[in-house]
Amino acid sequence: MLAKITRLNFQLIKSSRMSSCALDRIIANNKIAEDTLAALKREFSSIKDEVISRKITEIQKENDDLRKQVEAAKQQLIQLEVANGKKQISLPNQNNPVQSQEAPKVEAVKEEKKTVAAKKEKVEKPKKEKAPAAEKAAPQVEIIDVGRLDMRIGKIIEVGRHPDADSLYLEKIDCGEENPRTVVSGLVKHVPLEEMQNRMVIVLCNLKPAKMRGVLSEAMVMCASSPDKVEIMNPPEGCVPGDLVSCDGITRSPDQPFMNPKKKVFETVAPDLKVNDELIGTYKGAKLFVEGKGPIKSQTLKNVNIK
Repeated sequence: MLAKITRLNFQLIKSSRMSSCALDRIIANNKIAEDTLAALKREFSSIKDEVISRKITEIQKENDDLRKQVEAAKQQLIQLEVANGKKQISLPNQNNPVQSQEAPKVEAVKEEKKTVAAKKEKVEKPKKEKAPAAEKAAPQVEIIDVGRLDMRIGKIIEVGRHPDADSLYLEKIDCGEENPRTVVSGLVKHVPLEEMQNRMVIVLCNLKPAKMRGVLSEAMVMCASSPDKVEIMNPPEGCVPGDLVSCDGITRSPDQPFMNPKKKVFETVAPDLKVNDELIGTYKGAKLFVEGKGPIKSQTLKNVNIK
């Protein structure tokens, strides 16, 4: 209808001669068109509201039906759980909580446990206090003294220059054992070769064997030593290879087969091995001697260390 009115107005305007009556007709037609459009809008809005209202009512009804189905399924599930022994816990907002068939049994068990615990408290006697544990023995302090050095009398039965060191002698020394010991000594500058041969000496026998310029040295010849001079310590008269050197007042108990280098036994003892002003070898002032034969001595050096 609007399209028809619009075409009619267009034809009237197109005419070269437009009368006042024709203009009035155009205005009237426009008014009709506006009224018609407003009526259509009102009709459309009414139809829309009716459809929406009808849809809301349908949805509310569906929700009510679904809520009833859920509640029925919930009650059925609870009944099945109760039948299978599942305990049901009532919530504050539940109007008709389902009581578990197992609840009375649980309460009965709790009461029984309380009764047993009460009886046990009466019967139990107070525990005896444990006796204090015995004090652990204090660890023994390791004593390091000259008694742990195995000093013996030896005899040099063979001597020569070290093949790879001009300042060293290479010796074979009889210490009263099955085989002589090989000993390397740095005495070339202090003792002539002829004075070394067949000489009686004091030998430290429990040093750990060590290689000196490729030769394994199995002992050490004890000497009186000053910054300028070195002298071989002399055994007392009448000694034979294998005689033991002891210290006055100290038990002889040498480490066997040799002293542990990590414990530094010899390094600890050595500063207290000295020759006194009577040429006698001592340890902390106590004389070093061979039982029944006398003390060991230096030749001329006094108040020097024994090395």
